[in-house]
Amino acid sequence: MDSWKDEEQLHHLRHNEANCVLVQGPIIVGAGPSGLATSACLKQQGVPSLVLEKSDCIASLWQHRTYDRLKLHLPKQFCQLPLLGFPQDFPKYPTKHQFIPYMESYASHFSIQPKFNQAVNRAEFDHVMGLWRVQTQDSEYVSRWLIVATGENAVPVIPDISGINMFKGPVVHTSLYKSGSEFKNQRVLVIGCGNSGMEVCLDLCRYNAAPHMVVRNTVHVLPREMFGFSTFGIAMTLLKWFPLKMVDKFLLLVSNFILGKTDQMGLRRPKTGPIELKNVTGKTPVLDAGALSQIKSGKIKVMEGVKEITRNGAKFMDGQEQEIDSIILATGYKSNVPTWLKGCDFFTKDGMPKTPFPNGWKAENGLYTVGFTGRGLLGTASDAVRIARDIVQRRVLIRAGGVGINRVARALNAMPVDGGNSGIEAGAYQCNTIQL
Repeated sequence: MDSWKDEEQLHHLRHNEANCVLVQGPIIVGAGPSGLATSACLKQQGVPSLVLEKSDCIASLWQHRTYDRLKLHLPKQFCQLPLLGFPQDFPKYPTKHQFIPYMESYASHFSIQPKFNQAVNRAEFDHVMGLWRVQTQDSEYVSRWLIVATGENAVPVIPDISGINMFKGPVVHTSLYKSGSEFKNQRVLVIGCGNSGMEVCLDLCRYNAAPHMVVRNTVHVLPREMFGFSTFGIAMTLLKWFPLKMVDKFLLLVSNFILGKTDQMGLRRPKTGPIELKNVTGKTPVLDAGALSQIKSGKIKVMEGVKEITRNGAKFMDGQEQEIDSIILATGYKSNVPTWLKGCDFFTKDGMPKTPFPNGWKAENGLYTVGFTGRGLLGTASDAVRIARDIVQRRVLIRAGGVGINRVARALNAMPVDGGNSGIEAGAYQCNTIQL
């Protein structure tokens, strides 16, 4: 709904004891790379936005829930945010400790000032009003547009493993893992063999730990580089000229030549090629950063699926038993959108857009999503540009209709309070317009 035919409809906005803030531009939930990129693209087009962040800093996942040795898995040209690239002196694969300052300088450059410690408890579209109502612990924000930028990696995935509560040692998700120094000389069970699982095992080896990596399913492992060039970059270039299946065959042929047959190491490849599998299921191939050489040398033990965790160790599907000192869950993250976005069927129960890439960035009623493409920061940049362009076009149409945000604010503030329903005394309500 792009305009109000009758300002009396504003009476349908229910009042409560929270402060009501009428936002001039879109509300963006999340101050990670997705939220920052979208806010920057909007600002370049002259559109203000309000960024709400539940944590006390930007990019809280990067700052608080990543391990010390983390580097970008792809070259920097595929990971930079729109309108402002990485500094020229950054290495090919920037570290966590370089990426965080880059995002901080990005926010500063575009004068993005999120409202921190604002956890969104509920967001819902008011169909009568044609407005999004976003509630945090102390305020209600109202806007025509809502941009979901909490991403695919909002909360850790904790698997239900038989007997794990009986284990006497520490059980840590990778979101809390910092360094292998905490596990020096220990026998560590790492559950998960994605990029995080592989890198954690590699890090543990550097501190003389003995990692046992659980491989529950098939997995594609590719070299991070081929012939001195990024594997990802080679794949993207080849896809411009050749069919997907042909590119997959080429990648696997070269990978087998460089890495050897991973099946012989306990890492069975899926029947579907790596790029096709990524497009169909979203499962990302592992880009080897050195873990495979440690598997070949026997420093990293590859184990089949866990049957049961015991007090002192684990029993595996193949009948083996192993004593262990600690467990690290490299089981990834998931979206948290279903816990706070209500009355919307655009997302699946897993918190992902039902509409597949590349059209999952836009829903109805002024709802947008960014960072849910399954294509990392490159997908985030693409979403942000599209969203900004679309909102600019819609603002032009709204202004042509003659309905301004200040007019709405005056009507909201002038309306009486229905004390019988809200419990607030008449005249006690005030809806402020936030200046962005």
